[in-house]
Amino acid sequence: MTAVTPASFSRNDLLSALLVVLIWGTNFVAMKIGLRDLTPFQLGAARYIFAVLPLILFLRPPKMPARWIIAYGLCQGVGQFGLLFLSLRVGMSAALASVILQTQVFFTAFFGFALLRERASRALKYGLLLAALGLICFAMNYLGSSHAGGTNAAGFALCLSAAAMWAASNIVVRRAQHHTPQFDVVNFMVWCSLVPILPFIGLTLAFDPPELRWHWLEAPLATWLSAAYLGWMATILGYAMWTRLLKRHPVNRVAPFSLGVPVVGIAAGMIALGDVITGWQWGGIALIVAALLCTMFGGRWLKS
Repeated sequence: MTAVTPASFSRNDLLSALLVVLIWGTNFVAMKIGLRDLTPFQLGAARYIFAVLPLILFLRPPKMPARWIIAYGLCQGVGQFGLLFLSLRVGMSAALASVILQTQVFFTAFFGFALLRERASRALKYGLLLAALGLICFAMNYLGSSHAGGTNAAGFALCLSAAAMWAASNIVVRRAQHHTPQFDVVNFMVWCSLVPILPFIGLTLAFDPPELRWHWLEAPLATWLSAAYLGWMATILGYAMWTRLLKRHPVNRVAPFSLGVPVVGIAAGMIALGDVITGWQWGGIALIVAALLCTMFGGRWLKS
């Protein structure tokens, strides 16, 4: 089946994309709250335990080779969120993480070209150039400074690595859909969420300090509500809608929608957590937003 073009986005598709932006923008605050009482690996396990329960009791496994379920669970679960939670713990603010993570557009476009032979339009190329300049601004923030604006270089590098793993999971979805005629998004997301649980438990037993391994038993209600939000809203609902969009449209056209996440993420981080943003970071944010506008509307402007 031939995928529809970006111009064929229905109203429901657009509403789904905007709801994903809202959920994913605010979920960075939930991550920070959860990491107050849980280690990154514990929060990863809690996120996916909530994601699979109770739906896995009622949904059958997807009718596809297990390699796609395992690959997506490892890339999106252990890879993207394991690295992201570590980033937020070692030195990355919620507001800036919501921006840095959107560099997945670079990796998605590159992987889409290299593996799926998807071509980038002129508008997308210009948008990626603007986003690259924004990334340079973020990097400039750390030159001569080990800690700036509530973040540090280690957190930046881990967050960038998480973006690459998000892009890898986008490609897995496209390949899985291509090889699965009857692709059920919700079943796929729920059963993929089962994959990261044991790896996260293993990681916490291997690397977390012994005194913190049972600290989750004393976690307050806010921590568990944050984990539930990450599992049910950000993982199942958010990624189910995102995956459905990837199923209906080319990957290098859906991915730029995620650039709207920083708008919500920055506001949520500053309001809820008091995140501080430096001048270089504001410059990077402005360029990322410009990249979004160029990517989403540049095709129309270039034709006019």
